[in-house]
Amino acid sequence: MHAPSPLHLLLIDDHSLLRAGLRLVLEQGLPHAMIREAASIAQAIAEDQIRPHAVLLDIEMPGLSGMEGLAVFRRRWPGAPVIILTSHDDVGTRAEALAKGAAAFLSKAEPTDRIVATVESALRGETAPSEIAHPLARSQAQLTPRQYEVLDQLGRGYSNKVIGRHLNLSENTVRVHVQALLAAFDVASRAEAVATARERGLIR
Repeated sequence: MHAPSPLHLLLIDDHSLLRAGLRLVLEQGLPHAMIREAASIAQAIAEDQIRPHAVLLDIEMPGLSGMEGLAVFRRRWPGAPVIILTSHDDVGTRAEALAKGAAAFLSKAEPTDRIVATVESALRGETAPSEIAHPLARSQAQLTPRQYEVLDQLGRGYSNKVIGRHLNLSENTVRVHVQALLAAFDVASRAEAVATARERGLIR
C-alpha cells in the first residue's frame, strides 16, 4: 500500500503559543498533515515554497490584516481554501470574511474536534455549515447598527452610490456591507436580501 500523500497546511498567526497549540491539534487530528508556520502574511509570502492545500489565517495580524491577507491568498492560490481564525467571534466580521470568499470562520476557542472537522470540510470544498457560517439567519438581533441602516436603504431601492451619499460612506464600504448582508441572509441578490428582511420584519 502507498502512504497517503502529505497534506500541506499553512498556519499564519503572530502569537507563537497559539500557533503551537493549533499545530498540535492539527497534527493529532490530521496525522498526514505537514504544517508550515508563519508569524505574518509577509513572512508566509516571502517563504513561499510549496502550494498549500489550505490556509489557516488569523484575522488580527501585524502589517497586512487577515481580511487583506484573505484577498492575497485567494489570488495567489485560488484552489486553496482560506479558513479565518479569530479570538473574538464578531458576527459582522464573520459575515464579511465569508462574503469575501473565506471557506470558514473559526473561533480559536472551538473544541479540537470542531477545528479538525472544519479544516476537513474546507479541504473537501464544502462550505461552512449554516449554523456556523450564517448566524445572522438565526439571530437577526446581531446585525450591526450600520448594517441595519444599509438594509433600510436597500429596502428603499437605492443604489450603492446613493446609499453612500445618504450615510456618508464610500461606495466601496457600502458594497462590503451589502455583501456581508447577502452572506448573513444566505442569499445571492439584493432583492432576495430585501425580501428576506421583510419576511423577518426587519424592514417595511
